[in-house]
Order: sequence, then structure tokens, then C-alpha cells
Amino acid sequence: TPVIAFNCGSVPEVIDDGITGLIVDNVANAAAAVPEALKLSRRRVRATFEERFTAGRMARDYLYIYDSLRGLKPAFARP
Repeated sequence: TPVIAFNCGSVPEVIDDGITGLIVDNVANAAAAVPEALKLSRRRVRATFEERFTAGRMARDYLYIYDSLRGLKPAFARP
């Protein structure tokens, strides 16, 4: 589901502005962004989630980091 979120914390790292949601600076902009958010592709939002945030994907990323820190060749290549 496309989201509207405030520009703070990790929001810019998680939301692709204009693709998976809209990043705003205040409540007035959030309200004004609702019609635009409704136009975003729910399929594209879901595909982005599947690429970046599934449990399997995150587990592979952790294993990659752990192996790298241990000086081992990572078992999984990062995309």
C-alpha cells in the first residue's frame, strides 16, 4: 500500500518518494498528498517490498554482512 510519511528518521531510506509513497514535511502537505498517493501503483509498491523487505531477503543481507565481517566469502551475493 502506498504511504504518506514525514521526512524524518529512516523514512527516506525506506520509501522511494513518488514510487512507493510520498514523503512530506508537514500535516498540510500530507493531506494534500492523499490524491497523489492514490495514483501510485500498488503492484509496484508490492514488488519493491518483495525485493527489499521480505524475511528471506533481510536474512540473506544479514548473512552477507556477518560473513563479510568474519572475512569469509559471503554465501549470498548482494543484488
